[in-house]
Amino acid sequence: MNRSLKRFSFLLFPLFIFLIHLPFVFAKAKPYTKIMGHEAAIYGGTSASIEGAVSNNWLYVNMNLNAMGLSQEAFDYAVKGYEYLRSIGKLDNNILSIVDFSLSSTQKRLFVIDMENYKLLYNTYVAHGRNSGKEYATQFSNNPESFKSSLGFYITKGTYSGAHGFSLQLEGEEKGINDNALRRAIVMHSADYVNKSLIKTQGYIGRSLGCPALPKAMYKPIIETIKNGSCLFMFSPHSNYVSKSRLLQLASS
Repeated sequence: MNRSLKRFSFLLFPLFIFLIHLPFVFAKAKPYTKIMGHEAAIYGGTSASIEGAVSNNWLYVNMNLNAMGLSQEAFDYAVKGYEYLRSIGKLDNNILSIVDFSLSSTQKRLFVIDMENYKLLYNTYVAHGRNSGKEYATQFSNNPESFKSSLGFYITKGTYSGAHGFSLQLEGEEKGINDNALRRAIVMHSADYVNKSLIKTQGYIGRSLGCPALPKAMYKPIIETIKNGSCLFMFSPHSNYVSKSRLLQLASS
């Protein structure tokens, strides 16, 4: 190769390197998509499943729910069902309440979340049915007089004054799983036995006849917040609920 050709090649090489990197120089940043009111980076595509996974994880971590004890499994299923119920016009507000029965009754296992403003509004104790277990709820039923809690998705109805005072009606949305809730008078109400002192003396809070009973100091503001068309989800990994839930199957399709 003569000297002039070598000089030309030497000059051409930097231009070649620049052209190779040109697409990266002008490329846009990785795409962001607006997910549930927040921006989250989406890598490798913009499918609904990827968006959902990113947004759910973002919300879970950003609201510090992991540190508060709520399992991500319970949260992810709750959000899926919540979004599905909203999509078919079943919900009238943006509140999602989760009862995580994977937790001991000595822990604050009711989480009330504002899904519009992404805030945890309340976190407190909640009772399970006396035949569902002592410290942990591990057995569930949809049958009348079972005195067990029922899992799955509920829609909150109106309030009334009953045997336990100010109470909230709950309508079960899952056939064969919790659709006997109104018939069984499964409602949200207050109870003296939902308190810390019982944890110290017996190792768990008191139990209900199947209702998600709340502490006396918390029940009124919580019921007022979630009444009239919000989503309530009760979850436990100690069951075959997920495999049986038609609603979760529809929400995941």
